[in-house]
Amino acid sequence: MEWIALCRYAGIGDPPGPLTPKSGEAVSEIWHEAINGITHPAFVVDASWKVLARNQPFSEIFPSDEGPSNALRWMIFEGRSLMAEWDTTWAPHVLPILRTDLAARPDDCVLKGLEEDVLADPRTSRLYGVAGIAPRIDESERPLQHAMHGPGLVKVCMAQPTASPGTRLIFLIFRPGNQKSSPLRSRILRESEASPFEVA
Repeated sequence: MEWIALCRYAGIGDPPGPLTPKSGEAVSEIWHEAINGITHPAFVVDASWKVLARNQPFSEIFPSDEGPSNALRWMIFEGRSLMAEWDTTWAPHVLPILRTDLAARPDDCVLKGLEEDVLADPRTSRLYGVAGIAPRIDESERPLQHAMHGPGLVKVCMAQPTASPGTRLIFLIFRPGNQKSSPLRSRILRESEASPFEVA
């Protein structure tokens, strides 16, 4: 927190990178307690995307009732069979995360090993080569096979615990079925939820 505050007082905004390689490796116990009180699937990952904490709804997504040890590796490799049309629905969004995270942490052995595996696999290597540089993981619904609820669509929402820069708190908003929300319905919902005191 002191490193973040120092950078902000210096007028450069949030830090361009971690202060030490150990930053982003752990969260306090309160985060384990917090996600257990969330009804949506939720989990916390470290800077290498290793899962530090998870709640029961998250574990129920997976056939093993445990879930992955590394969420980014799972989205790129192990989970592909549970993500319909992975090449177009998930890969363009998760592969740029690997690239940008490695740019911030070039000495991260876990991320470096994951990139090596991506480049060694013909399918992911081709997609990695054409993937953009700006991750957009939480912009739209994507298909996901839920172990308990069957096929559905999921939105991914990410936030960062401020006391542990580099870690991420991730919510999965899962909706059974394959019918995507229409842009018109989403706009109507946003307008209906707007404050009556807002000026257009």
